[in-house]
Amino acid sequence: MPAIVPACVRTLAIFELFAQEKEELSNSQVARALGIAETSSLDLLYTLVNQGYLIRTPSTRRFYPTRKFLVLSKKIASNDPLTPLANEIVEQLVQRTAETALCGRIEKGAVEVVALREGKHELRYIQRVGGRIALHASALGKALLSLLPEDEIREHLAVKGLKQITPNSCVDLDKMLFEIQEVSRRGWSSTFDEGVEGVGAFAVAGFIGSEPIAFSLAGLSDRLRRNEKDYLEALLDIKGKVFDESNDDESA
Repeated sequence: MPAIVPACVRTLAIFELFAQEKEELSNSQVARALGIAETSSLDLLYTLVNQGYLIRTPSTRRFYPTRKFLVLSKKIASNDPLTPLANEIVEQLVQRTAETALCGRIEKGAVEVVALREGKHELRYIQRVGGRIALHASALGKALLSLLPEDEIREHLAVKGLKQITPNSCVDLDKMLFEIQEVSRRGWSSTFDEGVEGVGAFAVAGFIGSEPIAFSLAGLSDRLRRNEKDYLEALLDIKGKVFDESNDDESA
């Protein structure tokens, strides 16, 4: 059974502390913030200096991160680690349901499609990776918003506004907030003819790391209604396997 390594947790906490304080810190400040002995703190700081992740000023003897961590982070981020996982999940969803499957994240007041596999039906929902979908008129968007506190939900919705995309689009903020609360309560979202007439979708969302991510099945509204039980079962199975349990409590 894997175990949590305290030294690793403390090392990461040091970088989080510098990110929060945005200034040079002494050993005693770090030790106090981490709740550990100064000798233990100094050992960690010295190790990070030795490995090139921190520098220590000659005069004040305080510590601050070098650019090494930034350079490594940029190299890692250049190949989004979410992509291979998302591609695998949407492929599984298509194999199980034959409907178009999507993965999305919030980006600039909309849902950015991170991964997509088209369904196997002749009449199917079509989108593209990198495409943007309205937050308020998609199952992906409502599922993602359901993970957030109300003030953040309002901020995201204010970026693009609640536009009347189809006659069924919700343009009333209070109604939208109530619906998002219901999504949070039941654990999944749905839309029918709200973003595209004739198209429906179901979605689930959770955290991967600290980022809200959602998966959706989309297709003809009538077909989704007929298969609601099976499609939700497939999505909820994914939700139980993929998302971080530690964050769970907190459209296509």
